[in-house]
Amino acid sequence: MSQQTIGKKLALAALLAGSALVSQMSSAAEAICYNCPPEWADWGTQLQAIKQDTGIAVPQDNKNSGQALAQMVAEKANPVADVAYLGVSFAIQAAKADVVTDYKPAAWKDIPDGMKDPAGKWVALHSGTMGFMVNVDALNGLPVPQSWQDLLKPEYKGMVGFLDPSSAFVGYVAAVAANQALGGTLSDFTPGISYFKKLAANKPIVPKQTAYARVLSGEIPIMQDYDFNAYRAKYKDNANVVFVIPQEGTITVPYTISLVKNAPHADSGKKVIDYVLSDKGQAIWANAFLRPVRASAMSAEAKKRFLPDSDYARAKTVDYQQMADVQKAFSDRYLSEIR
Repeated sequence: MSQQTIGKKLALAALLAGSALVSQMSSAAEAICYNCPPEWADWGTQLQAIKQDTGIAVPQDNKNSGQALAQMVAEKANPVADVAYLGVSFAIQAAKADVVTDYKPAAWKDIPDGMKDPAGKWVALHSGTMGFMVNVDALNGLPVPQSWQDLLKPEYKGMVGFLDPSSAFVGYVAAVAANQALGGTLSDFTPGISYFKKLAANKPIVPKQTAYARVLSGEIPIMQDYDFNAYRAKYKDNANVVFVIPQEGTITVPYTISLVKNAPHADSGKKVIDYVLSDKGQAIWANAFLRPVRASAMSAEAKKRFLPDSDYARAKTVDYQQMADVQKAFSDRYLSEIR
């Protein structure tokens, strides 16, 4: 055999080996998702389902929304991620920073207008609705409160909790919800400030950090919190807890997904987004006690765990960009007038 022939065979073998290596590498991680932690919102089950049903491997990622956005901005010239899972305010910031791109998934028409960027730079996957997480046993026979005004009643003195709205986002969500329900707007927080002044007179419990365990123990009988925490307490921790959507109304806050601009595996990223918005993907969120953005995709079994749609009709969306823009001004006013 000539040296030339041997050389050609060696070159071919090297090419085939290299192709096999590239194939192995791409199949090992065909799509990178920033902020897909397995313990939050049951991303662990979701990633397994994506792999099983689409063949796309998505590694777990434990960043939070802020960390994910910071890294996307740092990598803007040479993106690593294909998709990113972000709280809505961070999704809006990502769009402003030009690190995400337009993509309208297969389920686009099923997603309510308030739950998606009009151009497709982000779409909601599921949401948390603000309301009352109530430990019924800790009420000692008192009726379960049904409205924001009920919490002002003297019989609930010292029994109501909410996270500090000047420092905790969930507390700010509660303040926005109460303000909107009582006639305020994102341009006018006077009704909300007035309400929390009255509530302060009822000696509420106002921790800075999550108070889930304190509600379960009965230390805080009534907590202004998201629905999914109440459902988790009821169905996973078997506590005598109910969730109440106030009669005057409340707001819903979405969690979103975006396609990264110039993603290295954009086609796989699009398939991941399509999957988590599919009937099966949405059912996984519902089984983790989060309300899926596509209500029609919720399984009958999961739907039994949620309040009726008639109750959720009182939960509205808001202009999330404006909500983020006015947060500091609200916090300053809250600190000066209430604390």
